[in-house]
Amino acid sequence: MSTPSLRPLLCLALSLFAAGLSAAREKLPPEDLEIVEQRWPEAKKTFTGLRYIIMEPGDVQGPTPGPGTMVSVAYKGMLLNGKVFDESTGRPPLTVRLARGNLIDGWEEALQKMHKGEKWLLIIPPELAYGAAGKPPTIKRYSTLVFEMQLMDFGPHVKDN
Repeated sequence: MSTPSLRPLLCLALSLFAAGLSAAREKLPPEDLEIVEQRWPEAKKTFTGLRYIIMEPGDVQGPTPGPGTMVSVAYKGMLLNGKVFDESTGRPPLTVRLARGNLIDGWEEALQKMHKGEKWLLIIPPELAYGAAGKPPTIKRYSTLVFEMQLMDFGPHVKDN
């Protein structure tokens, strides 16, 4: 009597496991996911669930900022419905040091991938933004945020304003 091969069962188990991992990486609430996929179908998605679109390319041959680097960023922050809750227009760009706990995780991740001069549209799931706490009264709990941001400059010559 022969024993059935375990190979088909292992393949099935691995494919189900991989499908589960793929689904587990989706960080947007289902109702937000539908809006995002309709509005920005071309958005790239990172492993963490951050989505982005490069609106204006920058110096792609140049470096990207790393942890501890001072950056200068122009931005506009919006709720998923388009309501603007903050922007740097009319004032100097935000200057801040990366990886010091001063930025939401979605910004930290994106800025370390951007080149000088690049402008990105970011779609940030709640857990990479303000999560369960929100930022009352403007940003409710578990809000997906959208940012247009441009990395103006970075390096030791960028000074805090």
